[in-house]
Amino acid sequence: MPRPDSADPFGTAALRDGIVAAWRSSPTRLREDAATEADYVRAGYRDRVLTELAQNAADAATRAGIAGEMHIWCDGDTLHVANVGEPLDEAGVHALTALRASSKKQGVGQFGVGFTAVLSVADEIEVRSRTGSIRFSESRTRDLLGEHGLPVPTAGIPALRLAWPIADAPRAGTDTEVVLHLRPGIDARELLERFRDEAVDVLLELPALRTVVVDGHDTTRSETRLSSGLYDVSIGELRWWEYRGTSARWLVPVVRDRVRPVSRDVLRAPTRSDEELSLPALVVADVAMQPDRRRMLPGAHLETAAEGYASFVAALPADQRLDLVPTPGFARSDADDRLRTAILDELRSAPWLPAADGGADLLPSRAVAFPGLTDELADVLADIVPGLIAPALCAPRYAPALAAVDVHRIGPARLTELLSGHDREPRWWNRLYEALMPLVVDGVVAEELASLPVPLSDGRTVTGPRTTVLASDLPEIRDLALPWVRLVHPEAAHPLLVRLGADTVSAADLLSDPALVAAVEDVDIDDPTDDTAARLADVVLRLVTHVPAGTVPRELGALPLPDTHGELTPADELLLPDAPLAGVLVEDAPFGIVEPDLVAEYGADALRAIGVGWGFTVLRAELPTGPDHNLPDEDLWWETVDADPDTLVAVRDLDLVDEDRWAQALALLASDPATAEALADRAGYTAWWLRNEATLEGQRLGHYRWADDTTFEGLLDPCTHPDAGAFRSCLAADALEDVDLAQTLLDRLADPERRPTPAVIVAAHTTLAQAFAAGTIEADAVTLPDGVRTVSGAVVDAADALIPDRPWWVGVIPTDRLVTGAAGTATALADLLDLPVASAVLSAATARPGRATTWDREAAAVAATVVTGAPLPKGALVLHDRLTLRCSGALTGEHDVSWWVDGSGATHSTVQGLASAAAAVSTAHAAAAVSTAHAAAAGGGTRS
Repeated sequence: MPRPDSADPFGTAALRDGIVAAWRSSPTRLREDAATEADYVRAGYRDRVLTELAQNAADAATRAGIAGEMHIWCDGDTLHVANVGEPLDEAGVHALTALRASSKKQGVGQFGVGFTAVLSVADEIEVRSRTGSIRFSESRTRDLLGEHGLPVPTAGIPALRLAWPIADAPRAGTDTEVVLHLRPGIDARELLERFRDEAVDVLLELPALRTVVVDGHDTTRSETRLSSGLYDVSIGELRWWEYRGTSARWLVPVVRDRVRPVSRDVLRAPTRSDEELSLPALVVADVAMQPDRRRMLPGAHLETAAEGYASFVAALPADQRLDLVPTPGFARSDADDRLRTAILDELRSAPWLPAADGGADLLPSRAVAFPGLTDELADVLADIVPGLIAPALCAPRYAPALAAVDVHRIGPARLTELLSGHDREPRWWNRLYEALMPLVVDGVVAEELASLPVPLSDGRTVTGPRTTVLASDLPEIRDLALPWVRLVHPEAAHPLLVRLGADTVSAADLLSDPALVAAVEDVDIDDPTDDTAARLADVVLRLVTHVPAGTVPRELGALPLPDTHGELTPADELLLPDAPLAGVLVEDAPFGIVEPDLVAEYGADALRAIGVGWGFTVLRAELPTGPDHNLPDEDLWWETVDADPDTLVAVRDLDLVDEDRWAQALALLASDPATAEALADRAGYTAWWLRNEATLEGQRLGHYRWADDTTFEGLLDPCTHPDAGAFRSCLAADALEDVDLAQTLLDRLADPERRPTPAVIVAAHTTLAQAFAAGTIEADAVTLPDGVRTVSGAVVDAADALIPDRPWWVGVIPTDRLVTGAAGTATALADLLDLPVASAVLSAATARPGRATTWDREAAAVAATVVTGAPLPKGALVLHDRLTLRCSGALTGEHDVSWWVDGSGATHSTVQGLASAAAAVSTAHAAAAVSTAHAAAAGGGTRS
């Protein structure tokens, strides 16, 4: 081989001569070369100056086995691009001038024509290298064509076909330097800015390059292999995670350790092409491209680039994997469509989905996604729903990605189906409800969970919360069997069940459930094999401890309980052992003694709550409407009630008290706050019944008076029971409430052994008259005794008694014949006692005349009204020194009086009687009117 010419080490002269000779022999060849070069510049390699020069630099570094570097700067209107690596050789020069051939045996490029990109900015190009330098010149090529008489092609001068040797060396520290003499109109600064922007892409696409320095701005690529098998690639402040497959490299941007999927890019083979992609990651693939590297060659095997994509995704953090699944959408190109399809096929066929239980990655076809899945729910469902993927990937935004790889999605409705038939502890169900709670955001989800299994307190598991109830105040009761209601097990109870339709009930609600009452009524106490009674008793006796005393429905008193003989007996027909009530009841009282073992197991309070007796029990009924409470004589009490009470409070079983044990019974009633409350209500049933039926020492309780009440002192005996203060409302009042007390007063008024005071006598007669006038007692309802009590205290024959129907008769009738009540009661009292009024059987007239005058003329009369406070009477006044009346009829003879009113209405008075006369006369007409109003009453009683 001849030694190279040092002035022309690459033999460019011979190359030029050969090319010119070819042009001269075939002008068509010249035109073809010019057209081809022009096409590359205008189309194929437009805007690819840095890319094509970077590829050459990467190839040179690869062949030299070193990290590639590029240095780019401007010197006036000259652009310099220098690199390190294998220098230019003769084969390279031939490739640069050939247009149709490449000297590259390896590397990323397939053709050497990419260098034509420099013609887009320069017509004068130098390639300086350690082994020699050459220059391409449009002007020198033009001159050479002229020297040989060749026409300039219409497409332009093929500047890169002819090279001339030059002596310039590359920049120190570099191996090759391309110098572009920018044509007019090319802004060197703008070109450098564009190169700086492209430097990141170049370093991503060409890993053989490590550094690109543009106008002093250093952009360097570094990489670190991660434990996942990925590479952490950094270029400046930007980061990517890179996966290296057999046919492609995949990169995804990373910001603060989270992937940031791209939405659009192009196929890089290895540099950017015009094949648009919509994949979430960048792909740098080894794909057959057309000479300008903008489009794939027909038949290129693009699908092989997807091999290993599933491994790429699996290497990512579990919660970021779905970000790299291509979601459905319109493909941006045929290459995009083919690559998306291949990637999805790859993802469907390999396990890469993280399992919720932390186990091995799942194959999409065997994976299950539950929208809204949380760590807590995943933990509960671990063995219920096999193949659950990690909760982070079940978010709504991942639904399209999951659908794209055919992951099966289940909703709340399907979950309830999968839960059916599973037997779990109540606490497990509570954990499930707690985990499901955040998912129930609307009625749709609630409806889908309508068939959710629910464990009951009796050990059963039922379908659907709507048929169940939660006991809000029974947290500590376990395994409580309630045959009449579906009670959620306390350990499973959760607010979710209420949102899904379950009711919330209290112990009081459960006890007042009509179904419980029906269950109690249906118990067959004659069937020894039926344990229903025992099961109901267990439930009820445990529930009653959670409700206030006295609020247990009285119907539960029918609950059968075993007595000391083993017989089932209604609870309200049993007494506790040693119950004090037993000591006051009649011998044949229908009460048994409850089995002592029940007392030991459930406690006396629980048994008392459902009616088992200790002391007297109290009935409470809200809004009663009539005598339907099984109380003795209740219908008679209702007749005394003016309006239905809001609450009926009554002591039961009073009619079973032994009449000789009422003293003990009253003490028992007074000692219990519940029964004492009933005693205090005078208008209530209990006080009414005790007044009429209870007896002490042979007398009705209602015929005793409170010791401090002197209204009927001497007539009614004081109650000396030590607890009389507690049942004061059961004693006689100062008004008549029934006929029996009226009869008692009449009899005792006629009893000469009694010693009432005159005031008591008048008060008793007043009370009797007022009761008669009010209709409380009827005349024919009492039996009148033969004797009557006069004001003097004497008991006289009724035929001798007189009732003053006018106040002036009081001074006439002797006190041992005078029977009277308060003013205005004379007529009613006379009718009741069947006695005459004085005016009907007695007449009187003044025995001697007096001095006629008027009230207003007499100083003594006026002074008397001032003293008494009575108004000054009108009418005639006759003053007497001594006023004597001559009487006839029931009373005869002369009687001295202090004042009198004659038949004409004139008042006769002594000076001493003026005060009494004035007071009496001023009210006489009013009193007479009241008395007359009762005149129409029925006739008097029947005297015995």
